[in-house]
Amino acid sequence: MRGSETIEELRNGLARERYLADDGLATVLFLALRLRKPLLVEGEPGVGKTELAKALAAAAGAPLLRLQCYEGIDVHHALYDWDYPRQLLHLRAGGSGPLYAEEFLVRRPLLEALAAPGTVLLIDELDRADDEFEAFLLEFLSDFQVTIPEIGVVRAEQPPVVIVTSNRTRELHDALRRRCLYHWIDHPDLVREIAIVRARLPELPERLVRQVCGFVQELRWLDLYRVPGVGETLDWAQALHALGQDGVDGEAADRTLGSLLKARDDLERVRGHELERLVGKAADAGA
Repeated sequence: MRGSETIEELRNGLARERYLADDGLATVLFLALRLRKPLLVEGEPGVGKTELAKALAAAAGAPLLRLQCYEGIDVHHALYDWDYPRQLLHLRAGGSGPLYAEEFLVRRPLLEALAAPGTVLLIDELDRADDEFEAFLLEFLSDFQVTIPEIGVVRAEQPPVVIVTSNRTRELHDALRRRCLYHWIDHPDLVREIAIVRARLPELPERLVRQVCGFVQELRWLDLYRVPGVGETLDWAQALHALGQDGVDGEAADRTLGSLLKARDDLERVRGHELERLVGKAADAGA
């Protein structure tokens, strides 16, 4: 996809992978590819941040390397480690070469992305990592290189495509933001969500798709602990379809809400006060 000549060509490539990018996202992604800059994508869980990297890699026919961030992640999980058993065997065999040579290096996703041209690197949910790990990434994101004390500087001959995602559970620092282009992905409107579900689940009845999306669109206006994303919309639509439903009714909605809402308080609120109204809105959307 780095060779895409136009924004529309890029959008069409993503659409073939069933990822529907709007004008803003397609434009900033096109610029990230052209300018060889990392792209930082933020938004609520389930709006398609991770899927963007997957679709881009599939459209380009490129390998996808994924670094899933978490609290406590460090250099040895993200960049490299040493193959200690092989080093020990080397010593026992009386080997004369250095112990900390590339032959004993275990490449983790960041180092693998520098070594393998044409890759798409997904640094997923960076907000889950701590400040120290975020600071460590600055050299990588600015110069597409890293420093390994035992070896020296390792830099990419061809920079990877880098997508960084964040759910904003904490604020990322300005130093990292300055190294990236930026886009916020919001929940889609009704028309767009219907189009996404059609693209992802073409086997579903049209009435079911419209009613599911209408229900979810109205649901997002509530003050919920965990607002459902497009991923949950797809899960719920599939659940209803698996039960033989061609639309949304009160009984089916009540039985399958666990596919859509993932917090007890949210389930109790919708079942106790909102379900009848939401089903009515869904019927209007499917009319």
